[in-house]
Amino acid sequence: MFVGIACALVFTPLSVRLLDDAGIGWHIRAGQQMLAAHAVPRVDSFSSTMSGKPWFAWEWLFDVAVGWLDSAAGLNGVVWLAAVMIGLTFALTLRTLVRRGTNLPVAVGLVLLAVAASMIHFLARPHVVSWLLTVAWFCVLDSKHDRRAWALPALMVVWVNVHGGFLVGFVVLGIFFVGALCEWLQARGDRLEDIVQRIAAGRRSWRLLWVGMACAVASLVNPYGWKLHEHVYSYLTNRFLMDHINEFQSPNFHGVAERCFLVLVLIAVVVLAAKIPTQAAKGAACMGHPTRPRMTSVLIVLFAIYAGCYASRNIPIASLLMVLVVGPMMRLAGGERMHGSFASLRMTTRGFVERITAVELNQRGHIWAVVAAVVTLLIALNGGRAGSSVVMDAHFDAKRMPVGAVAFLEKSGITGPVLSVDSWGGYLIYRLHPKMQVVLDDRHDLYGEAFLRDYLKMLHVEPGWKQFLREHPAECAVLPSEAALTTVLRGDREWRAVYDDEVAVVFVGMDIP
Repeated sequence: MFVGIACALVFTPLSVRLLDDAGIGWHIRAGQQMLAAHAVPRVDSFSSTMSGKPWFAWEWLFDVAVGWLDSAAGLNGVVWLAAVMIGLTFALTLRTLVRRGTNLPVAVGLVLLAVAASMIHFLARPHVVSWLLTVAWFCVLDSKHDRRAWALPALMVVWVNVHGGFLVGFVVLGIFFVGALCEWLQARGDRLEDIVQRIAAGRRSWRLLWVGMACAVASLVNPYGWKLHEHVYSYLTNRFLMDHINEFQSPNFHGVAERCFLVLVLIAVVVLAAKIPTQAAKGAACMGHPTRPRMTSVLIVLFAIYAGCYASRNIPIASLLMVLVVGPMMRLAGGERMHGSFASLRMTTRGFVERITAVELNQRGHIWAVVAAVVTLLIALNGGRAGSSVVMDAHFDAKRMPVGAVAFLEKSGITGPVLSVDSWGGYLIYRLHPKMQVVLDDRHDLYGEAFLRDYLKMLHVEPGWKQFLREHPAECAVLPSEAALTTVLRGDREWRAVYDDEVAVVFVGMDIP
């Protein structure tokens, strides 16, 4: 699983797909700034409109990693890191399912569905580290060894400095605490096993409560302390930003990835419903064979469904959580009630599945995963070459990014601020910093609601659109060739087009020679 995913992401055109989000550009340059200054930035230096104003580089640890990798191996190194994180996430998910009793074919099928659903957000951005940390977090909490939960505060220290997805950790921890509390309240029988279960659930509840408090303290171990939490809260609760940022929009279920997520939702609902005991099965439950799913499992699935339907960016984590919960509940039924050739076929199939599952569980050392990660990194450090052949060529897609327009700007001698759409800002920072500053980029939490309202008015050429250009002057503009603003500026006397291709048009002010 790891070797297949990682190699596919670094050796095929999917490496370019990982760079479809230009935001990785400013992550790289921010990381290189930190490596040079040996300090986490407190103010912005990329934007002409926000220069010197407070900026929360809340993903600084990831930025440092990609900054170093870009310096050492270029974009091949950045793609390598993303591929390794994604590969580890799904390999760990598969391993966890098999260890907890899921038949290998079923586990593989569920993980592949999760991979397909997650491709909606296969990007070289810090959220891919959050995917891996979410799986690891769940595995620790769902372990039979309760003491392992004390590893979570250390994990939180890493998570809070890598990505804002650390909030998911608190939600999942809270669900496990509520689940343990419900088990404690429900264990009211007089039998010895009920008493033991009640004591165990009570201890687990207290342990999770203390672990949660420790994680809350650990989350303060970041360059901004409690102000980071305040900033994240104000960002995620801003209705204007949530309603206008594409990745926070609800998914369109006509897409392939979204439909794979929907399939996982249906599987989860069916499996949970099948585990609710019927009247005939209650006797078996009373005989010590419980059939009702744990409250924790139900709550995790409900949270995953809500999160995935609320925002498309949540689909990968939602898919992973559902797979981790539902997988161990799925078993191949036995053939005891079947007769003849059908029973023989079922038993043969079941025996084969059990054997290959045992083979998977007996694997130790993970040598092939380690070899694949090391070899691909060495190839990236060697300029993408294996011998005399170029096998890695990670680059920004010239059909999606203004590659030609920026190449023109680099030779033009223009030094003033450049205006572009927010989705291209990170790419401009990557190519032009520190020579030129951008007017804006996709760090929406930095620019704020008022600024972005005026920007959208300009971009859509609504009444008063020129006011933004007057308040935030730019020496040149790099705009999509099909944008409404591009059409208007072509006929505007204050601007003239100096470069034009199928992707972007470069404008300069008429007072610029």
